Parts: sequence; C-alpha cells; structure tokens
Amino acid sequence: MKKHKIVKERRHHVRLPIMHGILEPVIVEFAAVKDGKAIPQPAILSDLSAGGMRLITFMEPPHSNELNIVLKLSGFGDMPVRGTISWVKEKGGVFMNGITFLSISAENKKKINEMAEEYADCDTRMALKLPVVCVETCKAHYLCNKPQKDDIYFKVKKPKK
Repeated sequence: MKKHKIVKERRHHVRLPIMHGILEPVIVEFAAVKDGKAIPQPAILSDLSAGGMRLITFMEPPHSNELNIVLKLSGFGDMPVRGTISWVKEKGGVFMNGITFLSISAENKKKINEMAEEYADCDTRMALKLPVVCVETCKAHYLCNKPQKDDIYFKVKKPKK
C-alpha cells in the first residue's frame, strides 16, 4: 500500500484568482526611493489574498526591504498596502512578483477574504452543476469575469420617478 505524504497548507488566507479568463490591470506605485518620488508602473494582478498578491510587471521591481504600494482596484478605490517582495521570476523582460503584505487595513483584509470565499463558493456551485451559480449577494463580482456571471444582478438600479 502506497503512503501519501500530507502537506500542510502554508497560506493563511483564501486566494482570489484573477486569472480567470483575463487578468486585472492595475497601477502600482512602488514607493521605493528614486529621487525621493514614488515610481508608478503598470502591473497585472494575477491573484490576490488578504496576505499578499502576485503581480506581473514589465520593469524590475525596486530592490527594497519594504514597498509602499497603492493598488487601484475596481470595487476598492485606492488601496494602500505595505509589503515585501517574497520572490521574483523573470523571463524575457517580464517579471512575476510574489508580494507579502506587511500592513493592510482591517477593512480591506476583510473585503478581500469575503471576496475570495465567495469566489470559491461560486466554483463549488459550478462543480456541483447547480442551476444557479451567480448570486445577487456575491461580494466578488467587482473582479469576477467568469462566463457564468449574471450582470443583471450587479447593474445600478435607477430610482423610479
């Protein structure tokens, strides 16, 4: 009989994959010091959790122990976080960056956790082939791009005159 090794999950937070169909473009301001100014650069958010994120950038990230980052995400507005680069993989001038959050507001952490859990619940409903996958109360709809997304739930309703 073959023994299976049990591997402990190292992540403390549910991950919200953004790479579902398309990636979410964001502007990241790495406030590493260069002439005393923040260095804004376009990035593509690949996944997000309350503990960190994976970004694709087209410039090498700054060599710094800490980064002050302002994420501009749909449904969040400007989200300031302080983080550190955990790892970088480069291929052909494109950089995949793992960033661990050192500081994030409790409100944004809660919002990200709720979105990630709702996204996972949606995946479960799809796997079970339930007739209704997208629900009106979904908190992940800002960043959701699944083909099952039912936009009628999330349109702003105009008051009747």
